[in-house]
Amino acid sequence: QAQLVEGGGGLVQPGDSLRLSCVASGGTSGFYAMGWFRQAPGKEREFVAGTVWGTSSASYADFAQGRFTISRDNAKNTLYLHMKNLAPQDTAVYYCAAKRVKTTTWSDWGQGTQVTVSS
Repeated sequence: QAQLVEGGGGLVQPGDSLRLSCVASGGTSGFYAMGWFRQAPGKEREFVAGTVWGTSSASYADFAQGRFTISRDNAKNTLYLHMKNLAPQDTAVYYCAAKRVKTTTWSDWGQGTQVTVSS
C-alpha cells in the first residue's frame, strides 16, 4: 500500500493563488494515474484534475479549467496542484489519489489538506 501525503493547504483570500503538493511513497510502481479531488462541507467528493503517470496528459473538471494546473516531479514522486484566482466556493478539503494499473477505481488516498478561501 502506497502512502500519499498532501500539503500546502491554508487560509487565503479571494483571488489568491496556492500550490498543493502530494508526496507518494511505497508501492508507487503500480500507479497508472494520479489525481486531485475535493470535498466541501455537506457536499460529495468531486474530481478536480488528473494525469496519467509517465505522460503529459491531463484532465480537468469544468470549474478547474483555466484556473488549476496539475503537474508532477517524477524525481521527487510528487504531484502538484497549482490553483489561481481562488474563490470562496473553492473552499474544501483537497485529496490526492492514485489509480493502479488495470483497475478502474481510485484505490490509494491521502489524508487531505484543507483549503479555505475567505476575506
